Amino acid sequence: MSLSPQQVAAASASDDAGLICGYRFDADADLARPLSLDEATVWLHEATKAAPEDDAFAWLHFNLSNAHAERWIQRHAGLPDAFFDALREDSHSTRIERDDDALVAVLNDVHFDFGFEPSDISTLWICVRPHLVVTARTRPLRSVDALRTALRDGRSPRSTVELLEQLMRTQAASLVDILRGVTRKVDDAEDKLLAGRRASEHGRLGTLRRLLVRLQRLLAPEPAALFRVLHHPPAWMAEDDLQQLRGSTEEFSAVLRDMQGLQERIKLLQEESAAAVNEENNRSLFVLTVVTVLALPINILAGLFGMNVGGIPLAESKHGFWILVSLVIAFTVIAGWLALRKKDR
Repeated sequence: MSLSPQQVAAASASDDAGLICGYRFDADADLARPLSLDEATVWLHEATKAAPEDDAFAWLHFNLSNAHAERWIQRHAGLPDAFFDALREDSHSTRIERDDDALVAVLNDVHFDFGFEPSDISTLWICVRPHLVVTARTRPLRSVDALRTALRDGRSPRSTVELLEQLMRTQAASLVDILRGVTRKVDDAEDKLLAGRRASEHGRLGTLRRLLVRLQRLLAPEPAALFRVLHHPPAWMAEDDLQQLRGSTEEFSAVLRDMQGLQERIKLLQEESAAAVNEENNRSLFVLTVVTVLALPINILAGLFGMNVGGIPLAESKHGFWILVSLVIAFTVIAGWLALRKKDR
C-alpha cells in the first residue's frame, strides 16, 4: 500500500518514547509501510507469540536523548543485554558482534550538519534479529537519513541483514564524500604552501589530520569481532546476506586504506611546512647575527674612545676622527667578509 508524503512524514516525525521513525517491510509489498509507536507495539507483541509470516520484518529508529526511549526498548523490543551494555560502554569503536541469535553492531557516522570537525562524529547502536532491526542514536546522522530517503524512493531491503548492510554502505559512502572534501582542502593547502603561505595552513593541516585519525579509530571495524560473525553467523542468516555483509566490510577496508594514504600525505605536507619554517627562522637568525657582528667594531671603538680619561690617542690630531672612521670601516669589512665566508662554507 502506498502512502502520501504527508502520511509518511507524520509517521516519521513521531517522538513518542523517542521513536523517530518506524517501518514495516512485507515480502509482497514494494514500499515500506510506516509504523507509529502504537502500531509498532502491537506488531512486536504479535511477533513474540509467533514469527511473522512471509518474511516480514520491522525497523524502529530511536532518539536516545529522549529519557523514555531506552525504557520502551527494554520493555517491548526484547533485545539482548549486549545491546544495552553497548549503549553504556565508553568505547564506541565500530564493531559487529553476535549474541546468540542476534547481531549487535556499533557504527560511527558524521552528523547531518557535518562541518569537518572531529567533534561532528556520533555513534549509532544497532540490534539485528530475524524480524526486527532497532537503531538508536543521540544526534542526527547522515547514514540513517540516506536510508530513509532510499525507503521513500522505493528501495526497500529484503531482510534485516540487508538493512544493516545498507546502513554500512551508506556510512561508507558518507566516508568517501568526507575523504573527497578533505582531499580538496589538502590540495588547496598544498597550493598555498607552494606559494609560500605556510603559517595559515600549518594549523589547518593539523585539524584535518586529527579528523582523519579519529575517523579511522572510530570507523575501522574490529577485525576479531567481524571475523567471528562472518565465520559463525546466526542460523537464520542466509548465505546471500552473509556475502553482502562481507562485501560491505571490504568496501570499508578500501575506504580506510585511502584514508591512511591521505593521512601520510598530510604528514608529509606538515613536515615540509615545518622544514620551511625552520629554514626561515635560521635565515632570520643568521641575518641578526651578521648585523650584530657588523655593529661590534663600532661599538667597541665607541666605548673605548668615549671614556673620559687621559691618554686617549688622536685626541689632539686634527685627522683623528677620520682615522677612527677608517678603522671602523676596515674592521666592519673584515667582520662582514668572515661572516659571509662562514655562510658559504
